[in-house]
Amino acid sequence: MSSINLQSIHMLHLLWLLPLLLALFVYAGQMRRAALARFVDAGLLGKIRVSASAVKRRWKAALVLLAAAAVVIGLARPGWNPKPKKIQRLGRDVVFVLDVSRSMLAEDLAPNRLERAKLAIKDAIEKLRGDRVGLVAFAGSAVVKCPLTLDYGFFRMMLDQITPESIARGGTKIGDAVRKARNEVFDDQEKQFKDIVLITDGEDHDSFPEEAAAKAGERGIRIIAIGLGDEGEGRRIPVTDTHGNRTFLTHQGKEIWSKLDADTLRKMANATPGGRYLNVATGTIDLGDVYEKLIASAEKKELESKTIERYEEKFQIFLAVAFGLLCVETLVGERRRTA
Repeated sequence: MSSINLQSIHMLHLLWLLPLLLALFVYAGQMRRAALARFVDAGLLGKIRVSASAVKRRWKAALVLLAAAAVVIGLARPGWNPKPKKIQRLGRDVVFVLDVSRSMLAEDLAPNRLERAKLAIKDAIEKLRGDRVGLVAFAGSAVVKCPLTLDYGFFRMMLDQITPESIARGGTKIGDAVRKARNEVFDDQEKQFKDIVLITDGEDHDSFPEEAAAKAGERGIRIIAIGLGDEGEGRRIPVTDTHGNRTFLTHQGKEIWSKLDADTLRKMANATPGGRYLNVATGTIDLGDVYEKLIASAEKKELESKTIERYEEKFQIFLAVAFGLLCVETLVGERRRTA
């Protein structure tokens, strides 16, 4: 047998309970003698033959103490015979590209398109299993809000901070956002295991999104495009002034109605290997379920690997010893043997 390893060594602190348990046995013995003395005249106490055996009681106490010690050692999870084991972390690189333009404030989804998109992304994050995630926000320009990371808490914090004011330049340039993710978030080491989850209403202002998608596809990046908004009539874009008055966004004196451009998003998804377009429109979507079906089940790459020594756990032996000692304790009687 090689070296012994205790995987829960902090449990050995419970051994400090053994002196307390021993003190309780001693105290119980003193209480028994005091009780006997109250009923028997002090002069006769030494002449009476007591049926209980003090030696057997000590043996029973010792067996209980040993059983308790064996249980504590078992809880410390002792193990030996270490064997090397390679641990691999597999996953994909997933970048959420989120439209934060003013059109995403349209309320054809409650409370609005942008907030519904953020809630959907959070649902997906809850389902992640080892994938690295990144976040790109875009309107008239694109900004990397979170580089690829396994720190999902940091990702959520950056997602919560996103508003239409996160991007100074107005408009909607989907192509620029895809190029930003392709060039500044993903690496060029492998032409696979990469996903862009694009969430937008599809309205674009001359940024050549289909061309950007095709270039991303050449780099092995798959686009999963999710279209939000009314594809027919569209919706007005609410704005609130400094006095709290609610109006609607206008251009050249006319109210702007934002519609979902599903055709652009469908062409972008089809331009990438295995790309998918999901037409949410004004309905609902469980992005966590989308992750399970399209990303979690896809082929993954090795993100990290290391070799560790895995010990064979032997806590069962000590629990069995404790059980055996308690069984013996029950068989040991307290009475003296009679001649």
